[in-house]
Amino acid sequence: MSAQSTYRILISGGGTGGHIYPAIAIANAWKEKYPDSEILFVGALGKMEMQKVPEAGYPIKGLPVAGLQRSLSLANLSFPFKLWKSLRMAAQIVKEFRPHAVVGVGGYASGPVLRAAQSKGIPTLLQEQNSYAGLTNKLLAKKANSICVAYPGMDQFFPAGKIKITGNPVRKDILDLSGKKEKGIEHFGLATDRKTILVLGGSLGARTLNQAVLQDMQKLEEAGYQVLWQSGKFYFKEMLAKLEESGLKHIHLREFIREMDLAYAVADVIVSRAGALSVSELSLVGKPVIFIPSPNVAEDHQTKNAMAYVSHQAAMLLRDAEAVGQLKNKVDELLQDAALAATLGENMKKLAKPDAAKAIVNELEFLVK
Repeated sequence: MSAQSTYRILISGGGTGGHIYPAIAIANAWKEKYPDSEILFVGALGKMEMQKVPEAGYPIKGLPVAGLQRSLSLANLSFPFKLWKSLRMAAQIVKEFRPHAVVGVGGYASGPVLRAAQSKGIPTLLQEQNSYAGLTNKLLAKKANSICVAYPGMDQFFPAGKIKITGNPVRKDILDLSGKKEKGIEHFGLATDRKTILVLGGSLGARTLNQAVLQDMQKLEEAGYQVLWQSGKFYFKEMLAKLEESGLKHIHLREFIREMDLAYAVADVIVSRAGALSVSELSLVGKPVIFIPSPNVAEDHQTKNAMAYVSHQAAMLLRDAEAVGQLKNKVDELLQDAALAATLGENMKKLAKPDAAKAIVNELEFLVK
């Protein structure tokens, strides 16, 4: 395959940042190698990818597909119609775009698109971010040509012969943070003489993390720390009102942090959920981390993600049920023990897979050939 070759690559899936950012990282890595290629995304209408993908410079088409609600809900009545319409639209997109290969990253939209591609004999590659496989990927695995995963032991979900352990692809700007700390301090308006705690609950937010910060923010500020706090969209207004009421000066609240490289660069300690993408990014950053896994996910996979690091003495674990009221104690434990903080950061970096996107592109090349 010469670097001048043009290929048409279709990438489908989304719903959360954990699906979207790896998809964009794969697209960027492919484009870097084959700049003349055409890349088209397919997402679910009304979901995050419809905004994030165009922001990254790629075209996207939306399907009306939605998931089944677990509770008895009127929304479930429209499910068969949305699915049928999405299957027809996906078949039409595949027919018109004529992709050389199709990548599915999980999420509702990838089901109809990969199914349409597989029925036409077009090579398909699945990328599974979690240690517990998502339903869409499990259903598509039988006919997929290749399955790229981030954790060992995934043969309990997928045919062993198709699995490649590549790690999760992440945003390139976080691979090198050197020299970015000063820029970050200026950008976020932070003090230079305080240790910085970065709190991340994902793009939508995490109630427990927000409650834990609210509970301890006065103690954290009094102890000489400052907090850079991404509350997420759902909680921002409520948290802002409470923060303004408190009159605290060193708690810096943001709804969403776009400049993640700068945020990681200023952090002395990171407090985070343990979604697959967060965990992969944090291993590259190599800073001391306190994971607070979400208990509200399938098969408790965030705890499994976190334990893969905790068991290698690469991170600390704080259970969701204990987080409110315990956050400052955990932070103290880390920041008052420089040797522990350094060990966690170093061990975290050893588990990183910085070339995941390239490894997936190599796999994709093999399918296109």
